[in-house]
Amino acid sequence: MTTKLVLIDDHKLFREGVKRILEFEPSFDVLAEGDDGSSALSLVEEFNPDVVLMDINMPNTNGVEATRELIQHHPNVNVIILSIHDDENYVTHALKSGAQGYLLKEMDSNSLIEAIKVVSEGGSYLHPKVTHNLVQEYRRLADETSNRLSEKKIEYRKPLHLLTRRECEVLQLLAEGKSNRGVSESLYISEKTVKNHVSNILQKMSVNDRTQAVVSAIRNGWVEVL
Repeated sequence: MTTKLVLIDDHKLFREGVKRILEFEPSFDVLAEGDDGSSALSLVEEFNPDVVLMDINMPNTNGVEATRELIQHHPNVNVIILSIHDDENYVTHALKSGAQGYLLKEMDSNSLIEAIKVVSEGGSYLHPKVTHNLVQEYRRLADETSNRLSEKKIEYRKPLHLLTRRECEVLQLLAEGKSNRGVSESLYISEKTVKNHVSNILQKMSVNDRTQAVVSAIRNGWVEVL
């Protein structure tokens, strides 16, 4: 099955580089390109893509505004934001606008391809560094709340009643912001095995994506965020 894509970015050189990467993936088809957020709506209406890759900083209409408008008119379209900013404020605004993914432009090609596949199937995908920053901020707020209520931090305990020991290790590494490749290198297992573990974790925890899994794990005290 072919995933239809529209690419919106005002930097032509970067846009051409991304397009070149995507053209090497047989299941991807880049239908159109735009250099401003204001062109996103018309391109989506004309080409009906599955996924829109949207730069966050563009003249006239930025990526967040364009995403919000897209989702209002086409709620089924999947948007992945491309950005140089890993600050949680940028990420939060992007996700609130309706984006299903947030990637940093420092990403490698494998992460880009993986993100598009996940989002095209209805999931969410955040760059590992972004996930780590959000987790750190969430933990900081959780600790402040806990300290105000009882001056006692959340007790760390592995969810061995639910996950295997290996799945607990994978969940911990996801909470540390590692990608599938990073988990693979840390545990000396293949990326395919990592994907299988992640799939099992999501199913057992009844969540849709790894970000929800990490947030839920923090709430339950199942991971350590250093």
